[in-house]
Amino acid sequence: MAAMETESAPLTLESLPTDPLLLILSFLDYRDLIKEEKAQKNQCWKSLFIDTYSDVGRYIDHYAAIKKAWDDLKKYLEPRCPRMVLSLKEGAREEDLDAVEAQIGCKLPDDYRCSYRIHNGQKLVVPGLLGSMALSNHYRSEDLLDVDTAAGGFQQRQGLKHCLPLTFCIHTGLSQYIAVEAAEGRNKNEVFYQCPDQMARNPAAIDMFIIGATFTDWFTSYVNNVVSGGFPIIRDQIFRYVHDPECVATTGDITVSVSTSFLPELSSVHPPHYFFTYRIRIEMSKDALPEKACQLDSRYWRITNAKGDVEEVQGPGVVGEFPIISPGRVYEYTSCTTFSTTSGYMEGYYTFHFLYFKDKIFNVAIPRFHMACPTFRVSIARLEMGPDEYEEMEEEEEQEEEEDDDDDSADMEESDEDDEERRRRVFDVPIRRRRCSRLF
Repeated sequence: MAAMETESAPLTLESLPTDPLLLILSFLDYRDLIKEEKAQKNQCWKSLFIDTYSDVGRYIDHYAAIKKAWDDLKKYLEPRCPRMVLSLKEGAREEDLDAVEAQIGCKLPDDYRCSYRIHNGQKLVVPGLLGSMALSNHYRSEDLLDVDTAAGGFQQRQGLKHCLPLTFCIHTGLSQYIAVEAAEGRNKNEVFYQCPDQMARNPAAIDMFIIGATFTDWFTSYVNNVVSGGFPIIRDQIFRYVHDPECVATTGDITVSVSTSFLPELSSVHPPHYFFTYRIRIEMSKDALPEKACQLDSRYWRITNAKGDVEEVQGPGVVGEFPIISPGRVYEYTSCTTFSTTSGYMEGYYTFHFLYFKDKIFNVAIPRFHMACPTFRVSIARLEMGPDEYEEMEEEEEQEEEEDDDDDSADMEESDEDDEERRRRVFDVPIRRRRCSRLF
């Protein structure tokens, strides 16, 4: 009788022999064993696994990578950007995601669904989870959209057919989209920034800056940049500056380092106009002698595009300032430049004078820093144009390039905000106006 009762007793985790129990636990991290919540009373590990698998088992190929990315991101941001973490919404239910699929008439990618089971986007607040960028008269901050809001912005129009917005900036109207179906030359699951072809007469002519091959690729690469410190946290916001560790130059006691970022909302493929911002950090060693204190007088830039064309720019101060650098002090500033080619680089030097020996001047090297736009894909509407229409558009582009060449030096001088009127004209191009209505 006792033997029959033993056979019918449910198998629980604690009743397992040591060897199989150790084998099971070997697949877990020690931190998982410490932090994992206890199972409900009288629920064995087997039934807990069945419940979990029944709930999210369809995402088994994506869950580990997506869950780790979310956990890493929240752990990193909680002490640095607590408001951002508090803005995250609870995960969506399966029936919510099914309803969205029925609404848009397309299946959502499984990795997208998996992520939204964990967190259903964030509240539309600033700063946005997907990063910010700020210049003197331009600000961008991208929120991660919840699935219902995203469904409201699902695109069926020509040029963006079957594209679902992932992010939205309330200041610029900028969004990143995911192609839930292969259409109009896009690959399924590709993530991109749209870039209307300003030279085409067809509103369906929309070029694309490709940001990720899949939702997982897009999300995990962004998280890795954040938690590794690649994207700096400035004033409780994630700024999408990329820093090359080799992009550092030291002259005496002064070190100059540079990070850069591409701004898709101010760029276009047609006509070729690629907008970059850069952040420069100037620091004097804390071990420098007090008499080494100095003031920046001027800057010199040598700017080279992908064709090898060189522009030299020289001017007083930086962004209208003449900073004083002393031992242990750091001075940072942000500026911008444009290229008519997809990439280019800048290098140069600052001229300083010593505060205690004003007649003594010296140069401090600015390291060469490269800028390149993301991979882009030309609109299929442009590729399908007839030869006559294409030739006419090419003539218009050449004419515009000639006009750009006439004031090329002024374009480059924008990099230090000396020509305020031209800077204002750059930011006031119709890009913002045509993008504001994309989602709502």
